[in-house]
Amino acid sequence: MTKEPKRKSIGATRNPASAEAILTAAEQVLIEKGYRGFTIDEVARRAKAGKPTIYKWWPNKAVLLLDVYLRQKSIIFQNTGKFEDDLVAFINAILTNWRETPSGQIFRSIIAEAQSDETSRAAVTKFATDRQAETSFLILQGLKRGEVCASVDPIGVARWIGAYLWYQLLTDRLSLTTDELRNDVEILLAGLANKPPS
Repeated sequence: MTKEPKRKSIGATRNPASAEAILTAAEQVLIEKGYRGFTIDEVARRAKAGKPTIYKWWPNKAVLLLDVYLRQKSIIFQNTGKFEDDLVAFINAILTNWRETPSGQIFRSIIAEAQSDETSRAAVTKFATDRQAETSFLILQGLKRGEVCASVDPIGVARWIGAYLWYQLLTDRLSLTTDELRNDVEILLAGLANKPPS
């Protein structure tokens, strides 16, 4: 029986076909075998790629899984005209995505890896920092509409939102009702409201 040849790398630049095959294989391995059964060896075998190629593009498994995670995550910022509704819609979209796709399981695995590996922790820290910069867009919308106090730090609020979301993920509370979610958001807004001068 003739073996199918391994996919060829094109040096430092990622070969799109090879990268896609590796990410697809990584996603399949994680879903089928879980985090504990996930190995680069198995990903390489399924993707018909060499391990050196995988490690050249993804230095460890957490970095690879972050790319797999980003393939699963698709969140659109809404502008409803009201900060509270924007925030509720944003948080609900992420919780729904984590609940209804493999992305929740993938991200839990990444966070677990970061607890015991410094390189993974650095990758997760960078990822979180990038996401905070994106999420701060919501707060900036509220600032422009005068719904958020001008002294509020958008990145600081984005960090709070991220912490809230990660708590829901790690404690498996992804099925909050809209009322429960809105109540939590109102607790935050009580400290952010732009109160008129006395």
